[in-house]
Amino acid sequence: MKTALTIAGTDPSGGAGIQADIKTMTANGVFALAAVTALVAQNTTGVKGVQESTPDFLAEQLDCVFTDIFPDAVKTGMVSSVPLIEVIADKLQQYRVKNLVVDPVMVSTSGDRLISEDALDALKSRLLPLATVLTPNVPEAEILSGGTIRSYDDMALAGKEIQGRYGCAVLCKGGHNVQDANDVLISRDGAVHFFPSARVDNPNTHGTGCTLSGAIASNLAKGYDLETSVKRGKAYIFGALSAQLNLGRGSGPLDHLWDLHSRFIDGEGAF
Repeated sequence: MKTALTIAGTDPSGGAGIQADIKTMTANGVFALAAVTALVAQNTTGVKGVQESTPDFLAEQLDCVFTDIFPDAVKTGMVSSVPLIEVIADKLQQYRVKNLVVDPVMVSTSGDRLISEDALDALKSRLLPLATVLTPNVPEAEILSGGTIRSYDDMALAGKEIQGRYGCAVLCKGGHNVQDANDVLISRDGAVHFFPSARVDNPNTHGTGCTLSGAIASNLAKGYDLETSVKRGKAYIFGALSAQLNLGRGSGPLDHLWDLHSRFIDGEGAF
């Protein structure tokens, strides 16, 4: 079985962060590994508090994974302090990780900044050059490119700017666009790939960024190329949104197991 590691914060309500990543990776057919960057008190209505891991403890978690069950792919999520970013980058370089998906958790769906300027600088200088692919939403792509995004063409231009600066492939996600969910992938060689997609009418979108990046990492772990991994990841999240799960008092989680069926899940069959 192939394996994938998520390096991210927690979500006790299960819709985002490590909990979403583990479910996504399992549903996409890989064994999920996890290193916790922060304990986050959050639910569908928002974040209430954050308690970060110490750099030494995060390093110890990563050493335990890499020296025992080496992951076929790695994704990073919420990392909001310079020391933790430096530890992650050091360990990724030490163990020569090849398939790295960086989800730059910088701006919330409501538009709030989630990372300090110092941490953003560290993210740019230490993590982005190591990434196989970076998966910014529109506000994050605007910050990283320095431009304004109002169209599909703007997304491509921003992706090219980011790719040129940091050398990684860039998937500009269009989920913040009202009319569609089109994405644009800029490969490392500068090639542009468009991924048109209808927008699912579902207000419950908590954890969509975590879920898509986790699905892409899972498919890279299984040996698919980047373009195919993005296609499969988008198809998975489209199904998870289309399942119309409705939990919580705010923006609820996706149905990560929408395509998983067994006698234990469906309640059918003899035991």
